[in-house]
Amino acid sequence: MPREPLDPARTGRRWVRRRDRGLNADAAAAALDDARFDARQNSRHEDLAGDERGPAELAEWERIAQLLADAAPGTVYDPDADTVVRAELAADAAAAAAREAELREAMRIAARADELQALRELGTLERAEPRAGDEAVRDELTRRAGGYIQTDVDTWLARALAAHLGHYRDPAARETAAGLLPQWVLAHAALLTELVRLVPGADVDQLAFAPRLATTEPDAAGDLAVFLTRARTEAH
Repeated sequence: MPREPLDPARTGRRWVRRRDRGLNADAAAAALDDARFDARQNSRHEDLAGDERGPAELAEWERIAQLLADAAPGTVYDPDADTVVRAELAADAAAAAAREAELREAMRIAARADELQALRELGTLERAEPRAGDEAVRDELTRRAGGYIQTDVDTWLARALAAHLGHYRDPAARETAAGLLPQWVLAHAALLTELVRLVPGADVDQLAFAPRLATTEPDAAGDLAVFLTRARTEAH
């Protein structure tokens, strides 16, 4: 599991809670007085000017002392029953789960990028079907290439999007892709969709101009796709 980020303030608050466990209101008030004295002493040291832990500890001493002062007589401090502590632990658990999920997703993307790269080297990428999340894999392949556009990958995705292959069979997946893929890939897919409708049975090799137009003039390619859609609709 990914390690919890270092947080001096959180460390200080946890230390105070351990020290305060089992203390009643009077003992917590005495501990607060000591903490305030230490804070005044520390304020004289320039090397502690940027310290995050000290102020957090003092604030926690004050919070717990007030908590016990407001509680019924005889109440002792129990971190396990402290609603603030419980909320913090729940937030920590949620953050840890999110970090773990993020790590798993990064590993999945890296593995899928390796797989697609192998298919590229074998010359069989065009026969593969896209999967959910391949938009992020495209970004990873682009990152690995130093930010250069991976034309073959973009063409593969555009063709799959136009033909509703793989997870693009699902309209929701196509809608999601519209917010994740760059404009030229979407324009390429839209143009391919209309050209194939215009000339049923056309081979993709006959439409090699489409990716060139979409990459160099994405706006023009998108406008052409819209024009062809309108022409087809009006013809019917």
